Amino acid sequence: MEIYSEKQQITDAIDGLKAKKQTIGMVPTMGALHNGHLQLVKKALTDNDKVVVSIFVNPTQFDDKDDLKNYPRTLESDVNLLSTVSKTNILVYAPTVKDIYEGNAVSQNFDFDGLEFEMEGKFRNGHFNGVGTIVKRFFDIVKPHKGYFGEKDFQQLTIIKKLVEKYDIPVTIVGCKIHREPNGLAMSSRNTRLKPDYKIAAPFIYKTLKSAKEKFGIKSATKVKEWVEKQFAKHDLLVLEYFIIADVKTLQPIKRKSNKKAYRAFIAVYADDIRLIDNIALN
Repeated sequence: MEIYSEKQQITDAIDGLKAKKQTIGMVPTMGALHNGHLQLVKKALTDNDKVVVSIFVNPTQFDDKDDLKNYPRTLESDVNLLSTVSKTNILVYAPTVKDIYEGNAVSQNFDFDGLEFEMEGKFRNGHFNGVGTIVKRFFDIVKPHKGYFGEKDFQQLTIIKKLVEKYDIPVTIVGCKIHREPNGLAMSSRNTRLKPDYKIAAPFIYKTLKSAKEKFGIKSATKVKEWVEKQFAKHDLLVLEYFIIADVKTLQPIKRKSNKKAYRAFIAVYADDIRLIDNIALN
C-alpha cells in the first residue's frame, strides 16, 4: 500500500492514474479508523478503480484544544486495517499540518446558506469553516471523481454537498449510511476513549432516538423533544447537550409537521468528557 505524506507526491500519483483513465474515489478521515470507515472505503472501491484515504487530524475544525490534543493518532494501525480491505487499490495520504497549511493553519470563511449555524454550529465555534477548509483543500489536491462521507455526521455531509455546489467543485458527494456497534452505538473514533461505565451507558442514545422516531408518528415535535429531554434528565451518566428535530434540507428546527418534508432527529450527548453525536431519519 502506497503512503504519501506530501501533496506533490499524491498529486503525481493521481495524475498517473488518471492518465490511465482510472477513476478516483476519496474518503477523508482523521484516522483512528474503525469498521464504519472501512464501509465507506469498501463502497468507494465498488464505485472507483482507486481510493485515496486521507488520514489527517485537522486543527482548524477543533474549537477545544484539549480535544485536538487528545484525539487518537494511530497511523500504523490505520494502515494495517486498510490493508485488510485492499493492498493494491488504496492510496493513503497522511500529510503534516505544514504540508496542508504551509505554515498558516487558519480557516477560510464560508457561507453555507445558514446550514453552518444550526446544531453543531451553535455549539462548536468555527467548526464548519474548518471542515470546509480541509475538504476543499483535499479536493483541490487529490481531485477525486467522488467523495464519500458518513451520515453519522449528517450536518457535515449536507454542508459538504453545499460546498461542492457553491464553489463549483467537480466532485460527486456520496452519503453512506451510519454503521453501528452491535449494541446500537454509532461507530466513532471517540468511542475508544469511553470509560467502561460510559461505554455500557452510551447505547441509550440510539435507543432513545428509536423511541423518538416511534413517537414522532403520533405526537408533535415539541412533545417528542420534551420526552427526550426528560429521559436524559433522569439518566445517571449521560448529559444531553441538544436534541433537535430538523428539516433535512435546511437543517432548521421543525415548527409544524408537513407531509411534504423529510425530517431527521439530531442529538449530542456528553459521556463524561467525551462528546457523542447521532441522528435518525424520522419519515
